[in-house]
Amino acid sequence: MDLEIIFSISGLLAMASWLVLLASPLIPRWSDLIAGYLIPTLLSLGYVTLILFFPSNGGGGFGSLAEVIDLFSNPNAMMAGWVHYLAFDLLIGAWMCRTSRRDGLSFWLVAPCLPVTFLFGPAGFLAFSIVRIFAPKKAA
Repeated sequence: MDLEIIFSISGLLAMASWLVLLASPLIPRWSDLIAGYLIPTLLSLGYVTLILFFPSNGGGGFGSLAEVIDLFSNPNAMMAGWVHYLAFDLLIGAWMCRTSRRDGLSFWLVAPCLPVTFLFGPAGFLAFSIVRIFAPKKAA
């Protein structure tokens, strides 16, 4: 198994999905389907495949920082962790887009939160949470 190919494919899928999310005001149903369901499902399938069929075969665990460092020193575990990261951040981005449409938030306020979520996960979620609290809502 070539982890570089898996890395490239998963990254391209995620990047394409984030671009779809940026276009979500124009194509909300397609955005929800592609970035909110289809690609996260494919990434999740890849993750499960990695952890079941390509285990780390080494030490490490989640009981201490040293164990996590040891676990992720294995390329198979690191690849699974990367796909996990891509899938969950994408799910949060898709949720942000759906929630902003439902709540009547201006997409111009939400759009900057998307790349922050892609790059820094929880920081983007925090930014979106702040926008939700303070941004004016569109009339229903």
